[in-house]
Amino acid sequence: MPQNVYEKALERLDTVFREFDNIYVSFSGGKDSGVMLNLCIDYMRRHGITRKIGVFHLDYEVQYTETLRYLERTFAANGDLLEIYRICVPFKVTTCTSMYQSYWRPWDEALRKLWVRPLPEACYTAADFPFFDRDMWDYEFQSLFARWYHRRKQARRTCCLIGIRTQESYHRWQCIYANQHAARYEGLPWTSRNDTDVYNAYVLYDWLTTDIWTANGRFGWDYNHLYDLYYQAGVPLEKQRVASPFISAAQENLALYRAIDPDLWGKMICRVNGVNFMALYGSGSAVAHYRTRLPAGHTWESYMYFLLSTLPPATRDNYLRKLSVSVNFWRTRGGCLPQETIDALRRLGIPITVGDHTNYRTDKKPVRMEYLDDIDLPEFKSLPSFKRMCICILKNDHACRYMGFSLTKKEQDDRRRIMDFYHSLFS
Repeated sequence: MPQNVYEKALERLDTVFREFDNIYVSFSGGKDSGVMLNLCIDYMRRHGITRKIGVFHLDYEVQYTETLRYLERTFAANGDLLEIYRICVPFKVTTCTSMYQSYWRPWDEALRKLWVRPLPEACYTAADFPFFDRDMWDYEFQSLFARWYHRRKQARRTCCLIGIRTQESYHRWQCIYANQHAARYEGLPWTSRNDTDVYNAYVLYDWLTTDIWTANGRFGWDYNHLYDLYYQAGVPLEKQRVASPFISAAQENLALYRAIDPDLWGKMICRVNGVNFMALYGSGSAVAHYRTRLPAGHTWESYMYFLLSTLPPATRDNYLRKLSVSVNFWRTRGGCLPQETIDALRRLGIPITVGDHTNYRTDKKPVRMEYLDDIDLPEFKSLPSFKRMCICILKNDHACRYMGFSLTKKEQDDRRRIMDFYHSLFS
């Protein structure tokens, strides 16, 4: 008889608790990480496991009051099983609210007077982590924390349980499937190696949003009641997320802070540049969507250069580098497109060169082509056009994630160099 996703998750937890002597859960306070933590707590109580597991929570300072309440309830109710690592560190965090700055810092001492709330009790600060550096991004801190925690516990083998699901986004799908040759624990496809003897495990990777809420309802698990407020506000299920409010994925819901958490909203406006503007226009054409209108007298290419001319030099150069990489990629390597998109491009008379195979594990074919000014196809986001670049600029999408950008080779090299340096501190 086929297993359901809950039964499969329990089997994976059997493996984790059997194979790893050191376990911690990455817990944001969102629906997925909440179910991941509740699943572990329930599993431990039913199996009489009394050793504590860690809970890793990055506190981004600006969080909904309901999220803070959920954190406190969860920590207080399960203190016998959980060792809490509440991180309040001024690492760099991406922001899409300003064209002048690509990041902000939670808990920045230099801006203490503008903090939206005091430091939580019993939190961990920069002074607790010898590896911390102000050039560090939040995602780099997460990786280095794993090594620090592994050494701190003198563990034989450490596992970080991460509640991400492939249904949520392509980026999350990539975490698990993109690199089939990545090191995994005993070849298990729902794991990936973070460092020597340190692994990530994605126990919920095959769950759907409906599975998450079914589990909460069936087992009576506590959850973040922010989702009730989202539901009452008419936010679709797939857009109900708990994340740093200033990132691209959250900009359309930024205005909800005014209605849901008005006291916090007044402090947010002073905390990060451009918050009020993004709340007013983040879901409209002023901040760019596919429906963005072209100003009279412009092509999308000329409009792009006009937008670039209004930006600070460093920001402008960043976008131009991204554009250059993208143009070269589509000319020389080509993007992988499905056959129906290839057929549509041919029907429109757009010159393309279609390859036979690609190094990626996909049925799609590599297509080489020049940048277009615009194209009216459902696959707009997947095709190279100057309109798409304009949308990135208008969204303050400094990393050009709207265009599917991941880290450039230089950015990867810089990140690897930083990681190697800080790993050497543990040696």
